[in-house]
Amino acid sequence: MKRGFYTILSAQFLSSLADNALLIAAIALLTSLNAPDWMTPLLKLFFVISYVLLAAWVGIFADLMPKGHVMFITNAIKVVGCLMMLFGSHPLLSYAVVGIGAAAYSPAKYGILTELLPAEKLVIANGWMEGLTVVSIILGVVLGGVLIHPSVADIILHGAHLDALGISTHPEAAIAVIVLIYAAAAAVNLAIPDTGARYPRSSFSPVDSVKNFAHSCAILWKDRLGQISLSVTTLFWGAGAVLQFLVLKWAEVNLGMNLSQGAILQAVVSVGVALGAAGAAVFIPLKKSLTVLPLGMAMGLVVSATSFYDIQTVTGSFSIFGLNISFGIVIAGLIMILVGVLAGFFVVPMNALLQHRGHVLMSAGRSIAVQNFNENSSILTMLGGYALLIKSGLSVQGTMITFGLFVAVCMGLVILKHQRNQREYDSLHLIGEEKRH
Repeated sequence: MKRGFYTILSAQFLSSLADNALLIAAIALLTSLNAPDWMTPLLKLFFVISYVLLAAWVGIFADLMPKGHVMFITNAIKVVGCLMMLFGSHPLLSYAVVGIGAAAYSPAKYGILTELLPAEKLVIANGWMEGLTVVSIILGVVLGGVLIHPSVADIILHGAHLDALGISTHPEAAIAVIVLIYAAAAAVNLAIPDTGARYPRSSFSPVDSVKNFAHSCAILWKDRLGQISLSVTTLFWGAGAVLQFLVLKWAEVNLGMNLSQGAILQAVVSVGVALGAAGAAVFIPLKKSLTVLPLGMAMGLVVSATSFYDIQTVTGSFSIFGLNISFGIVIAGLIMILVGVLAGFFVVPMNALLQHRGHVLMSAGRSIAVQNFNENSSILTMLGGYALLIKSGLSVQGTMITFGLFVAVCMGLVILKHQRNQREYDSLHLIGEEKRH
């Protein structure tokens, strides 16, 4: 791997660490303001919506200048969002500004990989990127929880004399530290090498941008390999967003866990994703990326089957470091690791294939913008569907079965479509050979 790749990884780790710590701090800030409970989930909506609304422009912006400069600017936008939170702006509006920075950051973050590395290195690069991102998610959530803790926040407030700036609450103290992490990420961005890749300038006008973006979407969806990889990543990210909530609910109903314990189980899924991503990086070269499609079906079926797990049927426990842990909880953790491993193992090669096809068919920035638009539209749609299932009164078991079978069936349809594409290609290739003879 080129040295610049590790600089990119460092910048991504710091930026993602701050993103996840900020979510915890923003939730705490809403609580301190006595905001109604329904505002808390809106944080995710306000963050994600930028990926959808700005999709036609962020790809153009990412290709406008060297990717390291783009990443520096977008992290600076995140700093602005944090400062808005600190100095009186509503948390939802401020978090939306951070979301704008994140939406513009993503095409540059992934697009530079296709500029810096050869195609055969993309699966390995994505494995590293996804694995490190998962680690940063886990550590970011933990860091956010630590920073808002009164004993830590008080040290920050008094030690840095933040009260002189009008910063007086524990969530604000946490956000002040997160600003420094974003600033560090921005500084690392400046060390990312210029790959020398340059693209024709495109118009930022609304009509032209939307037309060009729609054309880019059509190119990827019509491409035999692009449509398969885009279908899989779109399904994966929508399913992943729902799975976050499902795991918490399953832990509460089937395992008797409270929210904080369920969050640990969520982190266990992330560990599985990191392991799966690492495995894909080692064992799956780009030319064999489509061989992992059946694992997507397997993940959906495992989720459905997990709904039948009853901790009451498992007896016995053991002690470690003075803690009494039941075998039932251990088995539940292993199931969640399996779900994560399957997810990580099949999505990383698909990400790499999609980046490669996008880079070949258009530009790095535009292809990632198309990917982000589709994936985040899927997140909003599938979370809406999940909310409707909950509102209809469907049980946790019924919801998990429905969700798991939906993923498995969708992956099955993707596999059938890929097989059909292969047959059509073979037929066209054969016809071409016959014409030459």
